[in-house]
Amino acid sequence: MKVRRWSKEAPWHILLILTAVLSLLPFIWMLATAFKPEPEIFAGGLNPLPAVPTLANFRFVMERVPLFRYFANTLLAAVLITGLKMVTSILAAYGFTRFRFRGREFIFYLCLVSIFVPVQVTMLPNYLLISHLGWLNSFAGLVIPQLADAMGIFLLRQSIRTVPVSLFEAARIDGAGHLAVLRRVLLPAIKPAVVALAILFFINAWNEYYWPLLVLNDKSMYTLPLALQMFTNQEGGTAWGVMMAAASLTALPPLVVYLLTQRYVVDSFINSGLKG
Repeated sequence: MKVRRWSKEAPWHILLILTAVLSLLPFIWMLATAFKPEPEIFAGGLNPLPAVPTLANFRFVMERVPLFRYFANTLLAAVLITGLKMVTSILAAYGFTRFRFRGREFIFYLCLVSIFVPVQVTMLPNYLLISHLGWLNSFAGLVIPQLADAMGIFLLRQSIRTVPVSLFEAARIDGAGHLAVLRRVLLPAIKPAVVALAILFFINAWNEYYWPLLVLNDKSMYTLPLALQMFTNQEGGTAWGVMMAAASLTALPPLVVYLLTQRYVVDSFINSGLKG
């Protein structure tokens, strides 16, 4: 019986393993290239591992580029964007779930429609607005256009709908206001979803490239993804070893955060479909 079951599941396990390996290949190539000297990158053929590993590329990045300043800019922007998005998403999801008002469902589904609008469509009007407000080359211009997220509102709304209504009613009978209900009842009940959403917001904000590229012209305000373009010269050439070393350092913080908390992300997406 076990042999028959294994024979049925084996092809799927093999397929999943191959898919995982293919997904990891870009990261393996990035890390391997970061430890290779420049001549070996183009002479090494298909061999992904460096023959003679070197830290020269990392030393070049640390010495020639104000990496810590860009790290601080990226961290500050990611924390601000994540925090503000969480506040708006929690409040909106709570309002769509617990308050009854005319047009509630219509407004909610209208909000969901915005998920299908390409972000490039809204970049130009957002840029013009930020430019008229004089917020170019500032954290205000970088953060404020990213205050709300329709997907975050949807995920939290679905999670809130799984919380028994009796908990809210009991808290209200005890005299708790809406903010007290949020803090004492709701947030502890949907903690996995809140943590997972915060992680996704943080990773997306950390890796954001196109919007900072539009609003930040001052190099002292650059985020880490923008700093990577500094390793490409005007003729189009790229110092790949140095580029991959900088990319490895850039990818490390969100990768570590995700690996440590990935179970919250998985649980959140599973639970979001439990109640429609």
